[in-house]
Amino acid sequence: MSKEDLSGVFGDFDASEYEDEVRERWGETDAYKESMRRTALYTKGDWERFKAEAAEINAEIVALMQEGVPAEDPRAMDAVERARLQIEEWFYPCSREMHANLGMMYVADPRFTATYEKIHPGMAQYVCDATQANAKRDG
Repeated sequence: MSKEDLSGVFGDFDASEYEDEVRERWGETDAYKESMRRTALYTKGDWERFKAEAAEINAEIVALMQEGVPAEDPRAMDAVERARLQIEEWFYPCSREMHANLGMMYVADPRFTATYEKIHPGMAQYVCDATQANAKRDG
């Protein structure tokens, strides 16, 4: 897919800006290789569907936050579980433990934090906490 097509879906976000860093950090992992294999086949319509699904999950998480639902509540864990399953469906196998590690990255890396904070203040920490709780639950 062209850079123009991707910008039509994701706006100002330019993933190519991070390609070298991503390849350096994760390029030898099976997850990276699987993600590259899958995403190479995606069309603009695929990316639009992915973005819509992610927006639905994020809206659900925001609603839970606004309701005052703790990150350790089963409803919050269910919401981040849907996010984890979206990663599995679209990119690579993602265990709950791997997802919990991603959750920690959402608060450790200011770029990820900023992305979540634009959606809703406190969301990066909430998602991090919910992924940690989800990794520990049975089933």
